[in-house]
Amino acid sequence: MADIGIFNGNYFITHSNSKDMQGTNHFKQTIQDYLEERALNDTLFAVSFRKPNKSIDDCITYILNTVQKSGCNGFTDDEVYSMAVHYYDEDDIDAGKAINCKVVVNHTIELTAEEKEQARKDAMQRAENEAYSRITQPKKKAVAKQPEVTNQLNLF
Repeated sequence: MADIGIFNGNYFITHSNSKDMQGTNHFKQTIQDYLEERALNDTLFAVSFRKPNKSIDDCITYILNTVQKSGCNGFTDDEVYSMAVHYYDEDDIDAGKAINCKVVVNHTIELTAEEKEQARKDAMQRAENEAYSRITQPKKKAVAKQPEVTNQLNLF
């Protein structure tokens, strides 16, 4: 099984010799979103993107086969997106055979300054609430140990 991951704007791809390959839905959706955005902004690409003999599934298969043939494990976003664009631009390109793999997409969430400030305030409030609840909880009184009652008399 092959693994493909997107790490902070870069693709890290490992592969194997498996013969049945399908990209995960998230990976496919990431590529699809990029291509649709590009088609909106690039009228020449929009024509290629709408070719009836092309599909996103074949595009993903083409990308994964190209990665496997390259022997490389690391790719930037632009390199992977270029493979997708190349697939749609070329009329006689062979997508190759499907290969079984696992594709992992990791995206880093960037917070705005306001969101960071709000998160800091929320964390401070939680810490204050926890400290206050520890202080205001009644302390458990230690139960005095009662001497054991026995039926034996003590002469001393």
